[in-house]
Amino acid sequence: MKSPFPGMDPYLEKKWGEVHTSLIVYARNQLNSQLPDDLQATIEQYVAVQVNDEYSHSLRPDMHVVEQAGPGSQAVKGGVTVAEPLVLPMVPHTERHVSIVDSGDKVITAIEFVSPWNKVGIKGQEKYARKQTNYLAAGINLVEIDLVRQGSYVLVAPDEMIPEELRTPYLACVYRNAKPDQVEVFRIPLRERLPNIPVPLRPGETDAVLQLQSLIDDCYRDGRHHRTNYRVEPKPPLAKEDADWADTLLREQGYRT
Repeated sequence: MKSPFPGMDPYLEKKWGEVHTSLIVYARNQLNSQLPDDLQATIEQYVAVQVNDEYSHSLRPDMHVVEQAGPGSQAVKGGVTVAEPLVLPMVPHTERHVSIVDSGDKVITAIEFVSPWNKVGIKGQEKYARKQTNYLAAGINLVEIDLVRQGSYVLVAPDEMIPEELRTPYLACVYRNAKPDQVEVFRIPLRERLPNIPVPLRPGETDAVLQLQSLIDDCYRDGRHHRTNYRVEPKPPLAKEDADWADTLLREQGYRT
């Protein structure tokens, strides 16, 4: 079953962790069906730790184990009772992106599906900005796709240079190492089908293509998101004009009465 929305379904943002994981896998598969034999799309994985609404450092583990301490616990060492601490939850978020690598494991292109933990909180934004800088300094092509509305703008394309007609709820941009003085921005309106985004490879090679609509349709179907409660408003809420449009759309399709 398909989403009632023609393009991005804003209700998927509430389950972004699951959706993001599926997007990464499906994008890897879609790209590998197009790449030359000596290139491969692979999934890179890190764990970002969230402490009290701020995102801190990243780890690259083989495996991680998380244990939450019980309330009111005290630490005792050598018979001496120490002061009772304030215990804050550390919530791990697995960060994944797709890398296109050659036969020598040299990264040619990185594909980032931007997540709330890249956009919410100063530390998360700063860490993502460092990652962008590292990509560009290493001569890596970068494709960024932002399908979440919460948080601040973080794409590599300068925010102040994007004209008003391109300022849609979702955006994508492509940086080509062969053209370091420019970046391509793609509008992604809520009310339209998701676009196909070019994925640059090596100089002289034809771009691969990410068919975003197909990726989201697969996520929606395989995640059984037809069970979504469309009678409530999405989180974060839509702007008034979009909310009115969504209400009409959902009523016409029988999701609201």
